[in-house]
Amino acid sequence: MTDEEAEKAYRSGLPGPLGVIDTLISKLEAVLLAMGVLLMAVNTIANVIARFVIGDSIFFTGEINRILIIMITFAGIGYAARHGRHIRMSAIYDALPVSGRRALMIIISLFTSLVMFFLLYYSLVYIIDLQSKGRVLPALGFPIWLIYVWAPLGFLITGIQYLLTAIKNMTSRDVYLSTSVLDGYKDTETEV
Repeated sequence: MTDEEAEKAYRSGLPGPLGVIDTLISKLEAVLLAMGVLLMAVNTIANVIARFVIGDSIFFTGEINRILIIMITFAGIGYAARHGRHIRMSAIYDALPVSGRRALMIIISLFTSLVMFFLLYYSLVYIIDLQSKGRVLPALGFPIWLIYVWAPLGFLITGIQYLLTAIKNMTSRDVYLSTSVLDGYKDTETEV
């Protein structure tokens, strides 16, 4: 199953309202990521065509791509957490028995969730500070703080995802990297 098929068929591993929240967040992430990448591609292609046809770049292309990169980055951290795709240093973790790995995964997930909520708070403080300064984007003319709204949203989604992962590990006998991804390694070698 490809990543695209997995995203279309995503079903939360959590029961009840937590599963509904998890699934809704998954759909929001998928829309943000797909929309962001497509808009960035269209914007960049339009700018290249404008340079060759008109002989001049579209003046706001750089700012649009900056906004989209921020959006994709912060929507992507939640996506990576949901699919268990963050970088892991697991030498000690892998040596533990299942119960030890599950306990450690609960601690890691709760700690990471707290860090995400901490970053959420400070990103909101930063946005409020930017808003008070009244700066605007030179080409588009709207407030700079608006483009950074994606940061707290991404931290919120990722914090919730790690919290849900901790809950999943507390209520399961298996070890989960996220609410739907079991711990383990896939065999990536294929015979030719």
